[in-house]
Amino acid sequence: MSQIVGLTLLAGSVLCASVVASASAPYAITRPGPVFDVLGDTTVHDAEVPLIEIVDAETYATDGVLDMLTINANGPDSLPTWLQVLEAYFDPSRSVLPIEAVYPPSSDLTPEERNDLLMQESQTAAIAAALRHLGYETEAELRVAEIEPGSPARGVLEVEDRILSVNGQPLTDVTDIREILAANGFDQPAELVIVRDGAEQTVEVTPAPGSDDPNAPRLGVQIATSVDWPVDVRIQLENVGGPSAGMMFALGIIDKLTPESLTGGEVIAGTGTIDGDGEVGPIGGIRQKLFGALGAGADWFLAPAGNCDEVVGHVPGDLQVVAVSTLDEALAALDVISSHGDTAALPTCETALATAR
Repeated sequence: MSQIVGLTLLAGSVLCASVVASASAPYAITRPGPVFDVLGDTTVHDAEVPLIEIVDAETYATDGVLDMLTINANGPDSLPTWLQVLEAYFDPSRSVLPIEAVYPPSSDLTPEERNDLLMQESQTAAIAAALRHLGYETEAELRVAEIEPGSPARGVLEVEDRILSVNGQPLTDVTDIREILAANGFDQPAELVIVRDGAEQTVEVTPAPGSDDPNAPRLGVQIATSVDWPVDVRIQLENVGGPSAGMMFALGIIDKLTPESLTGGEVIAGTGTIDGDGEVGPIGGIRQKLFGALGAGADWFLAPAGNCDEVVGHVPGDLQVVAVSTLDEALAALDVISSHGDTAALPTCETALATAR
């Protein structure tokens, strides 16, 4: 009898474990996504087109590869099972994150709309950074694209407001707004000159901690930037969103507009946000992108210095990682790599972290 009871309990335990393992878990599993050579072609509307096309300026042939990396993640409507979460936990090429960390719930935009907006801003900043590096002058127009729920800008700013200045300082890109707000702080309102319905007016908004950085004063808005470019640069890419390809876009534009090869025929991957002044910022999913680069055959990886704490100890295979903080630093690294110079002297994430300490 006791043996029958024992078998019954064991069978019940196995059944319970099976039910739990197959139940949905409130997590997103991120993994390496498609890889795109910004110097090559891509498919848009079933046609092969240059990923970066420059229409009205002299361009030059390129060689080698400049790969931008992406990640894939399940959405809120396709949650993984607990068993899949467990499997991903032990896979170094994947990460497990709370679903709300990947898809913030409080937004007027869908995740796809937000990622599209971030991609558009990334492309605008990349074009500005590249053209400014090459000596062109650019002038941007900044408009409110989204106002986050509960943000200090709610009830003060409206979507499509054009922002001319903050605290009396004119603006060239979103970075200017962030720098001015950092100096303004949390304790006093910032004064914004805006244009709404064709009329100029002045409003005040007291910044609050940003969702991306609680120590940084933010208005709680997403800004869309438009520029009357001196050169017609078109970045063509379908079904990819987010801001993390900015640096690679900028490098690709510069490579096409200059006679010298940036790669020297090497396969080089990289990631990082960029602003119009060429500052390179950290991104999400750096470890998945390292694996994506290795799988695409890259020998070199340009990583934002701001991600170095996630890189050290997690570099797969014999991938060589160079830490960069600016577009100029990325170009300097490419110059050494392409000319087969002293690559041992290139900045690594280990040295970047040691310097930061």
